[in-house]
Amino acid sequence: MPEARSTILLVEVDDNLRRLFAIALTLHGYDSIEARNGIEALAILDRHPFDAVVLDLVLPDIDGASIRQEIAAISGHLPVIILTDSREPLRHLNPACVLHKPISPDDVANAVRRCIAESRTRSDAASLPSRERILHS
Repeated sequence: MPEARSTILLVEVDDNLRRLFAIALTLHGYDSIEARNGIEALAILDRHPFDAVVLDLVLPDIDGASIRQEIAAISGHLPVIILTDSREPLRHLNPACVLHKPISPDDVANAVRRCIAESRTRSDAASLPSRERILHS
């Protein structure tokens, strides 16, 4: 049976960018569900499981940092790729990756691939018995 495709929540206020990113994710083998704003993103997060979130920090209703905190409360292990125009440090948001705009759709898809792979590696290592974790370190 083929492996299930990863599903990505794509939160981007710009309609054109969101569509381009969604197309790139599809071409790279991902399914995506799109949200135009923070309220929509939170409602979708309540209804669907995701393998990663691509999150624009500048949203019209709820700032992206607040959305990131909600995601951490719902699922601390969910990789979040932050899209931003800002150059200020974002470590306090614990992102899996930060992409500084302008970015290409392929940049987004490649970051998703990298972050999901890293998340799965960490998850696999955490599920090993402690002796095996030491041997694989």
